[in-house]
Amino acid sequence: MREFRGGVAVVTGAAGGIGRALARQCVAEGMQVVLADLQPDPLHSLAAELAAAGASVIAVPTDVARADQVAALAETAFAQCGRVDLLFNNAGVLISGYSWERPIADWQWILNINLMGVVHGIHSFVPRMLAQNSPGHIVNTSSVAGLLASPLMGPYTVSKQAVVALTETLHYELQGIGALLKTSVLCPGPIATGIADSGLGRSPGHTASPDANAQFMGFLRAGIAAGMAPADCADRVFQGIRQEQFWIFTHDDFKPGYEARCASVLAGSNPLYEPFSI
Repeated sequence: MREFRGGVAVVTGAAGGIGRALARQCVAEGMQVVLADLQPDPLHSLAAELAAAGASVIAVPTDVARADQVAALAETAFAQCGRVDLLFNNAGVLISGYSWERPIADWQWILNINLMGVVHGIHSFVPRMLAQNSPGHIVNTSSVAGLLASPLMGPYTVSKQAVVALTETLHYELQGIGALLKTSVLCPGPIATGIADSGLGRSPGHTASPDANAQFMGFLRAGIAAGMAPADCADRVFQGIRQEQFWIFTHDDFKPGYEARCASVLAGSNPLYEPFSI
């Protein structure tokens, strides 16, 4: 897909971080934008900002963990805009801690947003986008953690690796039916967003080892704070869409680690953890 002006984009997780930058980029490309996020105040604030700049914007408070709300989002988008050309399944959260110490409720919370949010988006939007029989594109946000695992990141890593597998499956399926609809998986490295704080207060009574987790979270926040600007990430995403790239990366420094992982898999050797940027 190379022509965006006059098209319609839907962005989940639009109220902050990468989603906010994607929404602004959509507007810069001349698109009408349907913004979705669980947080109504920043969502409507962004909608007001974009509308004041002359954009056509619709804000739909949406919990992507709920299939009925994503279905309602799709219904609103198609009813009010007539079509959807770009879909960004972008909403995501992060929780850290030892895998065995995270409460089951936290596993369910992060998987319902990071993974099932994408599933719900595919289920509600793909049939209608296919029926348009016109060029379109879906971008599912994963992470470098979708390709490489690390300690203290169990729920997040599981969810993001599942998004990679789901998107690759979708790519083969669309390819197999000769669809004009294409898909990409975004695997960003550190982007300067607030995702490291998305789980604050989620489980005040959990038993995660405070010293190990505090040290890790300090490292994580420092890396994210020094990361790429979300606007630069959004620019790379649109470059990838224009070139119909399945894999969209923001950083290349993970690749030696991924190459080593592939070599280890082929050799059947035990994994060896080497820190990488998420």
